[in-house]
Amino acid sequence: MGKRSIWLIFSMVVIGFILVGCASEPDESGAEGDGQAQQEGGDLVIATVSDAVALDPAGVNDVPSFDVQYNIFEKLVKHDSDMNLQPSLAKSWEAVDDNTWQFELQEGVTFHDGEPFNAEAVKANIERMLDPEVAAPHSYLLDGVEEVVAVDEYTVQFKTEYPISGLPSNLTHPVGTMISPKQIEEDYAAMEVGENPGSVINENPIGTGYFKFDEWKTGQYIRLVKNEDYWDGTANVDTVTFKVVSEDLTRIAELQTGDSHISNPLSASDVEQIESSEEMYVNEQGSVSLDYLGFNMEMEPFDDKRVRQAISMAINKDQIIDGIANGYAKKAVGPLAPGVVDYMEDLEGLEYDVDTAKELLAEAGYPDGFSATIWTNETRERLDIATNVQAQLQEVGITIDIEVFEWGAYLDEIGKGNHDMFILGWSNSTAEANNGIAPLFHSDNIGPSGNRSFMSNDELDQLLDEGQTEIDEDARFDIYKKAQEILVEEAPVVYLMHKDYLMGVHESVNNLEMLPTKMLLLKDVTIQQ
Repeated sequence: MGKRSIWLIFSMVVIGFILVGCASEPDESGAEGDGQAQQEGGDLVIATVSDAVALDPAGVNDVPSFDVQYNIFEKLVKHDSDMNLQPSLAKSWEAVDDNTWQFELQEGVTFHDGEPFNAEAVKANIERMLDPEVAAPHSYLLDGVEEVVAVDEYTVQFKTEYPISGLPSNLTHPVGTMISPKQIEEDYAAMEVGENPGSVINENPIGTGYFKFDEWKTGQYIRLVKNEDYWDGTANVDTVTFKVVSEDLTRIAELQTGDSHISNPLSASDVEQIESSEEMYVNEQGSVSLDYLGFNMEMEPFDDKRVRQAISMAINKDQIIDGIANGYAKKAVGPLAPGVVDYMEDLEGLEYDVDTAKELLAEAGYPDGFSATIWTNETRERLDIATNVQAQLQEVGITIDIEVFEWGAYLDEIGKGNHDMFILGWSNSTAEANNGIAPLFHSDNIGPSGNRSFMSNDELDQLLDEGQTEIDEDARFDIYKKAQEILVEEAPVVYLMHKDYLMGVHESVNNLEMLPTKMLLLKDVTIQQ
């Protein structure tokens, strides 16, 4: 690796040491090496709370969609379970000069349709992600990439407008997904006759991954099948079915009967029930995520900083962490979780203080409070948070109604900006400060790209732009330190918690892993028959 990427390697190693301590092993009933034979084959059924929104990686920016895509497609670079960067479709990379990253590609890899993976395929994919007509919501991670050059069949260079030391890490995000170039051509042809971007890809997504797409019954399930020609050793199970089961208790019942093997997610309030059963165990993974209560800063009264600060100070986060997350979370002070590069340990947040909250509301012209609505999707934990916040805000005179949406409709509606307040989470897929802040708060990303608070702050934008290009580690930390301080002061959201990821798992399942970014690693999973 080039000298300018040394800081990134060091940072990823540090994250690895931090996060590895957060993950717990399954209990003995599901632990590897319990004396039962490990067998290949079978249909792994994952009960999920929400269906994918789309299977085109350029079309969405949500975890339920990425969970499925992660097993169909691959990227040049990937994270291991300790969040260290590892080779994937690129076997090595280096910064050959300040504005050029070079990637050496794996040879002999083919897409599911038989098309070869090579430098031209990388070029086609990155150019598509950057295409304004495609409008990928996460294309900001490729900002500054001016040109992708196929040097030879298995060597590709990224030419950048300015130094981007974190580019390899950015490419672990779905923005770096590799789709069959033949399918990209077909998708563009469909766009020319009036179809939406991704219409062809959503019908039958074609990647290089260890599973291939088989069938999607919208609102019911998505099924993948083993890629028998996978370049790096085939998966153990024959098929994976992502089955939509919206009710938490129904997912647990399916675990008990064996109709499903994994409940993803598992509500913290159901951990005790899982642990008391011999048929199930809890998979726990520390995360670099953020759960938050967002404001629409373009809507009165949330356009007033004092109102946002008052609500932040009127909410007792410990009550939510202890009563709803059952302690499986860390209190959030700002937008970044411990373990994220450039996280500020001594950041001073808005502390719980009901009296000061009332004073701020009075200063803002709301001495008797006001009425507002919190939007959320159907996840039980988010509904519980909304109900808890509703009760807490009543103490400062704010009357809250709660409105619940189906997942896809929810993302669409809050992207349009018709809401007052909303509850959402952010999974920082690169474990870097820029990806933990810019998607949620940079004005370039207002709307579906992630900034659903509709925050627009010139000083913050400038800091985030500088941070993305700053190579010096100390200077970059100072930039993101200022950004975090601004975000506490401006309070575009209430930073609630950095929640552990929990799954309920049937005892027959072994070798299951989840990244701190929430992505499931399913290649090595086995089911005891």
